[in-house]
Amino acid sequence: MATLDLGEWTLDTVEAGHLWLDGGSMFGSVPKPLWSRTNPPDERNRIRLAMRCLLMRGHGRVVLVDVGLGDKSSDKFREIYRVEPEPGLFTSLAALGIAPGDVTDVILTHLHFDHAGGSTAHTPAGLRPTFPNARWYVQRRNWENAHAPNPRERASYMPENYDALHEAGVLTLWDGACTPWPGVEIVPIDGHTRGQQIVRVAGSRGSAWYVADLMPTAAHVRIPYVMGYDIAAIETMPEKRAVLERAVADGSWVVLEHDPDVAMARPAAEGDDFTWAERVPADTGAATR
Repeated sequence: MATLDLGEWTLDTVEAGHLWLDGGSMFGSVPKPLWSRTNPPDERNRIRLAMRCLLMRGHGRVVLVDVGLGDKSSDKFREIYRVEPEPGLFTSLAALGIAPGDVTDVILTHLHFDHAGGSTAHTPAGLRPTFPNARWYVQRRNWENAHAPNPRERASYMPENYDALHEAGVLTLWDGACTPWPGVEIVPIDGHTRGQQIVRVAGSRGSAWYVADLMPTAAHVRIPYVMGYDIAAIETMPEKRAVLERAVADGSWVVLEHDPDVAMARPAAEGDDFTWAERVPADTGAATR
């Protein structure tokens, strides 16, 4: 886990296990000899990916961004995706001194299973939200997309991961960009899935972006490196460029949700593209800024 002190906000990366997804799908048209240098595949062409959430503490709020896969998956699902459940989300939060009841707000970048699966859990009373005192937030466009998915995305949206939030009356649907708390900016993007939202956090000591599936790994800093999973890669590229240009201009950190080795990095321009000027390893325990 890595910590970032922005002044009014303190950010901690929160590890929630790993899963393995098809490397070709993660890199789209990028040739395997290129992407396999940084993300070596297993015998089934799968690459190891983190499920890295973000804890934001400030202004009287304890905000969690994304919640990983959760523990509702079948044995077949866990075998297909080679799920590594440890360290679990709650174990990682406990290491930061956070109990489930302490979380005041949960932002879901989108409702794909590896981002929203940990939103609900089985209880004797049925499926219930995992953070009992939290308000949950998702873009209305993504909520609607999840309930009428196109054939390409249907397998990624699982109602058991999020319908219980609505039934419990704890879900807020945002309509586009907003600033829910001081220094927090919600930015909708559509290239990966309709209604994904990423988060920018700024304070007196700096700023950071949580970019979810806009840049899932460090290798995706290159503009043409776009996932085959994206429903509109032609939209992902300008969305990525706009975020990286802002991050370079103000020296922001970028938190990487899926990179197994890099928790966050600071981008730099390189010709008409981008690279990383500084990286923070996923296994660091030291604060950085």
